[in-house]
Amino acid sequence: QVHLVESGGGSVQAGGSLTLSCVASGLEFSSSCMGWFRQAPGKEREEVARLAFGVITNIDDSVRGRFTVSGDGAKNTLHLQMGSLPPEDTAMYYCAARPVERTCTGTYLRAGTWGQGTQVTVSS
Repeated sequence: QVHLVESGGGSVQAGGSLTLSCVASGLEFSSSCMGWFRQAPGKEREEVARLAFGVITNIDDSVRGRFTVSGDGAKNTLHLQMGSLPPEDTAMYYCAARPVERTCTGTYLRAGTWGQGTQVTVSS
């Protein structure tokens, strides 16, 4: 059974940085479809970044150049380094994962397992 635990959220001032982590159990990072999503109050959950077999396949334009996604296969951990944070990045951030089965699209990943989320609050 896949289990995901996110950590690293918190409150920062605009322009600050945070690094989120997602520890996965029940699947192998190197053979998985994994990603980060976020959901702001009153908005739909949106994809931030997605990886297949540990390789980045998508990163949203709104965070490109400010966020870095990386993984540690030995620790089955996915990281999201966030920098130059504006208040608009305030959201609950979620990790999602699913074993790759011929595909790793956003739709496919959304049907996978989710973590409980970690809150990121950016103040102006």
